[in-house]
This record gives sequence, C-alpha cells and structure tokens, in this order.
Amino acid sequence: MPDARFQPLPGFRDFSPADCAVRNYLFDAWKRVAHRYGFLEWEGPTVEATELYLKKSGGELPTQLFRFMDQGERDITIRPELTASLGRIAAAYQREYTKPLKWFEIGSCFRYEKPQKGRLREFYQFNADILGESSAWADSELIALAIDCMRELGFTQNDFIVRVSDREAWIRFAAEHGVQEQDIPVFLGIVDKFERDRPEECQRKLDAFGISRNDLVDFIENPPAGASEHYETLLKDLTARGLETYVKLDLSVVRGLAYYTGLVFEIFDTQRSLRAVAGGGRYDTLVAALSGNAVDMPATGFAMGDAVIGHLIDQTPRARALKEAALAAAGCDVFIIQASENRRAEVLSIASALRDQGYSVDIPLTFTKFNGQMQKAVKSGARLALVVGDEFPTLELRDLTARTSAQIVMEDLFDSIATAANLA
Repeated sequence: MPDARFQPLPGFRDFSPADCAVRNYLFDAWKRVAHRYGFLEWEGPTVEATELYLKKSGGELPTQLFRFMDQGERDITIRPELTASLGRIAAAYQREYTKPLKWFEIGSCFRYEKPQKGRLREFYQFNADILGESSAWADSELIALAIDCMRELGFTQNDFIVRVSDREAWIRFAAEHGVQEQDIPVFLGIVDKFERDRPEECQRKLDAFGISRNDLVDFIENPPAGASEHYETLLKDLTARGLETYVKLDLSVVRGLAYYTGLVFEIFDTQRSLRAVAGGGRYDTLVAALSGNAVDMPATGFAMGDAVIGHLIDQTPRARALKEAALAAAGCDVFIIQASENRRAEVLSIASALRDQGYSVDIPLTFTKFNGQMQKAVKSGARLALVVGDEFPTLELRDLTARTSAQIVMEDLFDSIATAANLA
C-alpha cells in the first residue's frame, strides 16, 4: 500500500507502473476495437474557452467546471468532457475530410464533483463519434462498437445491457401533456433523474407541469407501439449483426446533457452494482450551436470512462482473468543474471544484442548474490532468465513460467531465445 502521508488531492490518482499497465490495457483494447471499425484517432487541447462548455451543455456540468482566468484574462476551463472540443474541431476541419467522420479520442477529463466509487475529479474517457450522418445506421454502428469494446474486455451478454431510449418519444409525450417547448429541457431533466429521485421529490417537480409520476411510470413500463421508429431501425440493424440480445428499449434513459436530440443509450452491468459504464446518443444540433450555425453536421457518439469500467472488470471473473493474463504477458522478455563478477562486459554485450533484436531486456545495475538477482527477475515479470557466469560461452536459459532450464551456447543464443519466447 502507498504511504498515506504522500497522497494526491481528493478525486485525483497517482499511476504507479502497475496502475499504468492497467490503464494501458484499457487504452489498447479501446484502440483495437476502434481501428477494427475504421475510426480515426484525434486529440484536442486540455483547456478550452469556458464559453464552449456553456453552450447547450445543461444539467449539472456548468457547476462542475475547473474554471479560471488565465494570465491573459481569458475565461478558460480544463475540459470536463471531450464532445464539445470534437464539435469545434469537426467544424474547423469539416471541409478537409470525407463525411461521415468516424473519429475517436482517449483523453483525461476534469469535473469538480464529490469523489465516490466510479466517479473521480480526474478520469480518462474513451469517446467515439460519427459526424455527418443522420441515419439510424450510424447509431447502430456506434452501439455495435460500444458492445464490442465491452466484449473485447471479456464481458458477455450476461454481464451488461445496453439500455436504449429516444428523446423524440419524450418530446412527443411532453407535447401531448401540455409542456411548452421552452420548458421541455427542464422536463427532460426531471425524467433523467426519475430513477434517482425519491417518488415524492419527482412528483413535486412534475407538479409544475400538471403531470403525474404514474404517467411517467406507465410510459416507461408500457411504451406505446411505434414509440421510436429510430429504435426499430436500430434493432433490425443490430439483429443482422447478431447483437440484438445486448440491447433493450428503456425509456427511463434520457441523458443529462441538453445537446442530445434523438436516440440515447447507457450501458449498465446486469446487477446494477455500478453507475453507467458508458453512455451517449445523437446530438444533431451541437456542431451548429458551437459554430454559430456556420456548420450544420448531424452527429452521434458515446463515452466510456476508465474508473467505472475498471471496477466492473475487477468484479467480473472472466474479464478480470483476461486482464491479469494480458498484464502477465506484458513483462520484459529476458532478465540477464550476472552470476560472476567478472562477466559484466559479456552481460552488457548480450543485452545490447538482444535489445537490437527487439527484445525487452533487464539487467542488474549492481552485482549481488545469485538468489537476489533471480528474485528480482521473477518480480520483474520476465518470462526468461539468462544466466551468464564463469562457464561462458555456455549459458543457462531458464523459463520462469514453465520452471525449466537448459544449457545453451552463445552461437545458438538468438535461436534459443526466439524459440523460448514463442513458447512462453
């Protein structure tokens, strides 16, 4: 355990080498899936003009900003999410790329909120977005990507569910119940907190619109036929992909940010032991809003945070085993043990030669007893240990995984290492 005297600020994390390995495991999985779907990586700045996040954000986000005046007296904010930067950049570069744009980013985000399980003040977020395409087929492609990100990390359909909703269905509901157009964002905010608010608190908010909470319950539990044509199209597309069992229509999902316009979704673990591990939806008007209506670009996207998905991996046996196997395989290839004080030059020569061949090689930086070096080799996660002693040019090659050893000669070194590395 780290020394309690030297901890980061609340809601922030240190990343030791072990923590970095876990983080990179997530990043690599996200990138593999994104590339398989033909998405291109982009990256935006960590700070933006605060105005960017105040446009069409809504919800609690404006109260959670790490916001300050810089030395040029500009009102700036450390990014709380990635979508606003994406909208700005897409508007700036929209003439240079063929649409639709299929882009992804992995970046750190900052929100001043109460730290709790799965929710931190600094976190990493994977965003995937499709811009310039209005059809539900784009939503299907995006949700399929989100499902495959979960499967890539070892989760099965028994572990998670994609809850899909349609804001347009709620907008029609609101209109039918007399909610004025300018009040619809407030009404949607009430629906968004439907599951979290106490029933009496929810009803108190609905009283302003003359709507009963039971009306919401009935609409959610018994959605009318054809509640969402977009969802029906989405379901047909996901069925053709063999992914229909991962999704269900759930009108309780609304999403808190005001810029969402159509289909929205959230991914939850089936036990509902954690908050949503991913969420997103369609935001057809955001790019126009951010560009002062200079660029009109429909879009859909989602985000997945590292904190929540990390907890879910650790509490899901198959996913945890997959992660542990990947981390075990990420140790160095060869640890060279200097068994004789007189063989330093040979150790360095062999290490350089193996590194030139692309192997990850660690060496002792101080001559110590054999057993101590062997313990260090095991702790380093090395798959192989190469013992260089007074018998040189005869060497001992130990497989630390299989716990076997063999005598080899220098002229066979590369072939022996290659064979052993492939078997390890």
